[in-house]
Amino acid sequence: MVFFSQFVRCYNPAMRYRFPSKYLLVIPVLCVLAVVLYNIPFVHSRLAWRIENLRVRIQYAINPPEEAVFQPQEQAQLENQVNAIVNATLTALAPALTPIPPTSTSIPEGPTSTRMPSSTPTLSPTPLPDTIRLEGVKYEDQHNRYNFCGPANLSMALTFWDWDGNRDTVGEYVKSNKDDKNVMPYELQDFVQSQTDGHGALIRYGGDTNLLKKLVAGGFPVVTEKGYYTYDMTGRYGWLGHYQFVTGYDDTKGVLVVQDTYIPQGENHEFTYKEFNDGWRSFDNLFMVVYPLDREGELLQLLGDYADTDWSSRKALEVATNETSSLIGVEQYFAAFNVGTSHVNLKEYMDAAYAYDYAFQLYANLPKDDLRPFRMLWYQTGPYFAYYYSGRYQDVIDLANITFDTVGDDVLEETWYWRGMAELALGQTDAAIADFRESVRLHPDFTPGLYQLEQLGVSP
Repeated sequence: MVFFSQFVRCYNPAMRYRFPSKYLLVIPVLCVLAVVLYNIPFVHSRLAWRIENLRVRIQYAINPPEEAVFQPQEQAQLENQVNAIVNATLTALAPALTPIPPTSTSIPEGPTSTRMPSSTPTLSPTPLPDTIRLEGVKYEDQHNRYNFCGPANLSMALTFWDWDGNRDTVGEYVKSNKDDKNVMPYELQDFVQSQTDGHGALIRYGGDTNLLKKLVAGGFPVVTEKGYYTYDMTGRYGWLGHYQFVTGYDDTKGVLVVQDTYIPQGENHEFTYKEFNDGWRSFDNLFMVVYPLDREGELLQLLGDYADTDWSSRKALEVATNETSSLIGVEQYFAAFNVGTSHVNLKEYMDAAYAYDYAFQLYANLPKDDLRPFRMLWYQTGPYFAYYYSGRYQDVIDLANITFDTVGDDVLEETWYWRGMAELALGQTDAAIADFRESVRLHPDFTPGLYQLEQLGVSP
């Protein structure tokens, strides 16, 4: 009671008027004003990535993405079903099988001579210069934009050939969703082919340092897709996918000269051959050459065997197979993953599925630390092709769900699409339609999603 009486004596009725209720109306007005300002294009472009960084930091603190692990399940079930069918078939046919006695075949006495083709002298390749640094490169970085690595690199590749545009010109087309985590190589290629006049873009796998040097010495800079460990925009250390524009080399120093859009002092940055190749491995040594169409013949001649798409994929498969046996740790995982990717590029989907199974097994055995490349499926969708075309639809769905666990905001239109394809194959039509619609919402011009919705007779 003493406390209450003191409170009554201290209470001043005027205190209730210090914060008039009319001032409370200002709060929602300020909120609306903030939303309007945020959606002004030049304000949004400068603030969106900062807000996204904060959201991702919170998301990763709650659900560490490196702990998300995909475990393929359906392959063992399929093998058991196949074995059961084979055994049942052999059992049913067993009484009807009659051994056939071998027939004698006359073997010619002694070896026979075979006329071998006469050897044709080959021309020795012209030695490359020790050092090349292409001139005319207009450096662009990706800063103050969200995940603008792809647009910035493609812009440099095009402006080298006197294209009139910049990273924002590319970004407006390939990043219709500003929060898109990644721009695929095929999207960059599509921009060149559909949005520029007189330019082409060629994508191959299995490249090596000698080929890069040969192309650069011939006047053709090269866009490569690589992975490397660094601090991302949220300050988190880990593995990231990244494009780099190769514009020179120096054999006397053993380095490639690249335009790196992300790191400090990225213009004319030098990477040793080993350092470059170690990062390149995680994308099956993919490269893209942008070129004027009137110089296509010259480019194909420089490429040699790489001009053939299947040859380059076979080359990549050979390298990846050898590296899977010789490497350990995360590098072995990358190599095994590349085996699957090469098989997908060759449309050998069953072989690809087996290879990816092994790669995911290796991934599961990696330490749960910053070295786990949990972003792999943000950039590469080969496993979806492999499992889907092998009839392993539940594995497609499970892999998509695990991938979403590593993203947080689920902005990967390809992942939504492939989950929808698997759901459709399993008769889950409503779920498939919802996923196709989400893929198109995220990327309004996403042709595969639009096509499936059209086939199902529903609107986006």
